[in-house]
Amino acid sequence: MLTPYLDDLSRRIDSVKEHELQGQWKQFIGGGIDDSIFAPKRSYTAAPKIVWPKIIYNEALKDPDGMLLREFAGASGVLASGTKTGTFMCVRSNYGPGILASVFGCPITVLEDHYDSSPQARHFESFDDIKRVLDAGVPDLSQGFGPQVFALGERYREIQQKYPLIAEHVHVYHPDLQGPIDVLELLWGSNVFYDMYDKPDFIKDMLSLITETYIVFLKKWFELFPPHDGFSFHWGLMMKGQVMLRNDSAMNFSPELYEEFIRPYDQRIFDAFGGGVIHFCGKGSHYIEPMSRMDKLYAINMSQPEYNDMPTIYANTIDKGIGIIGFRYAEAKKEMDAGRNFRGLLHTEAPAA
Repeated sequence: MLTPYLDDLSRRIDSVKEHELQGQWKQFIGGGIDDSIFAPKRSYTAAPKIVWPKIIYNEALKDPDGMLLREFAGASGVLASGTKTGTFMCVRSNYGPGILASVFGCPITVLEDHYDSSPQARHFESFDDIKRVLDAGVPDLSQGFGPQVFALGERYREIQQKYPLIAEHVHVYHPDLQGPIDVLELLWGSNVFYDMYDKPDFIKDMLSLITETYIVFLKKWFELFPPHDGFSFHWGLMMKGQVMLRNDSAMNFSPELYEEFIRPYDQRIFDAFGGGVIHFCGKGSHYIEPMSRMDKLYAINMSQPEYNDMPTIYANTIDKGIGIIGFRYAEAKKEMDAGRNFRGLLHTEAPAA
């Protein structure tokens, strides 16, 4: 099933030009570009020679070959986009944002086919349920989506052995484990917002357990795919460090709660793996200052600048030597036209031709 598509992808990869693109990114994350922004483009286009099928998410969940084909189809699309983008070909064990929650036994809902979307975690219904999770300690990683995640990793390894160009230039990045606060909300739902006041010690114990489990899980993943020296790939981007934490839930908390209940656990993960990048959706400008004081925070990735006080974001990232990756070009250009110098610390998609 996979062979003709992997053959097609491998034949289209220009190793020299992929190395050139990677060299540009390494210069960027090393702080060595002179321009205000970094907006790379791949120097070649390589359209597929065969028609790649569309695999919907639910089909991929049922069949590892379907998941592999869906992921590699994304890599094929990057080459087909050619000079329109400067991102890398990347694949992952793509079982959605509920991977770690499922390992704790959290129920998972698979959406109807027409949504073509990842499965979603459903929180536990009672305090007794969540208390049992805490009492049980670090869970067995063979629960939930754990087995599928690592089994697919093994399949990627097998493909890499057969296709050296794919092994070198289609980057396998770490699964979506979210971040400790996001996982806690997936497990416990909106009760977490009350229990930070009503049961703060319990919340901290749960966050410690989630953090420890995150570290155990990612260490096992890195046994399959040892980290590069000082950099990694995620969402087609190259970044300094090894971890992309998701902090979407953080937008709901005050800076004080962020400092007490979120930053210490994120920091433990960064300390364990040499740092990385934090992603957040929604508003983050209210807690960006305490976030900026984290050790080994090399960049942020944010989805919605329109919901943020961007001068505050820039003052606590660019002006402190912390990068921004995966930013919108139109937003960056607007800021540059107003006189903002991003000092070579902001990556954005390439402008339209």
